[in-house]
Amino acid sequence: MRKPDGKIVLLGDMNVGKTSLLQRYMERRFPDTVSTVGGAFYLKQWRSFNISIWDTAGREQFHGLGSMYCRGAAAVILTYDVNHLQSLVELEDRFLGLTDTASKDCLFAIVGNKVDLTEEGATESGEKEGHNPSKAGGGCASPRVPKQVQLEDAMALYKKILKYKMLDEKDVPAAEQMCFETSAKTGYNVDLLFETLFDMVVPMILQQRAEGPPQTVDITSCKPTKRTRSGCCA
Repeated sequence: MRKPDGKIVLLGDMNVGKTSLLQRYMERRFPDTVSTVGGAFYLKQWRSFNISIWDTAGREQFHGLGSMYCRGAAAVILTYDVNHLQSLVELEDRFLGLTDTASKDCLFAIVGNKVDLTEEGATESGEKEGHNPSKAGGGCASPRVPKQVQLEDAMALYKKILKYKMLDEKDVPAAEQMCFETSAKTGYNVDLLFETLFDMVVPMILQQRAEGPPQTVDITSCKPTKRTRSGCCA
């Protein structure tokens, strides 16, 4: 299998819908999912490039694996549930530090999922994606609740991340471009999320190619030291 040209990683607490977002985009469906164990990935061809998209486990016992999956990532999708404020808090408290192994030019998207369950998102997601929210999932409509996390809260976190990474706001995409509200159930904004990131990652891939491969040691050119036998027969 060809080595991916770039890598995108989803991070976030369990039950925020990371796996559902990825399966909605890659498989065009909203399945009944179980918690991810460790990590899993899809390979997406975008233009002439192969981009791997990694889904990571949000459970505490798999937390340490996150930094391994983030190693060299071109973009990280930090995912929270718009109906649970704590899931946004966890992004800063538990998951941001895992991104230290990502590329130095890593892009960050802050994504609030499950907007279909909110009073504001019920009409919005249905109208824009051509769905009837009352029929989504084939059953009775779920009770709608006020949204606990506003888009402005996600934008504030994005600006905190820039400070944590010591990045100048003038040198990176604006918060308005990198903060999304989505519904994996209806598909609302899911394509927009992934394809916006793909378009941003491609120039990074081209720049890396232009700079050439990293300086490495070619072990095949190293000749082993000639051994001599010790003792009377040397």
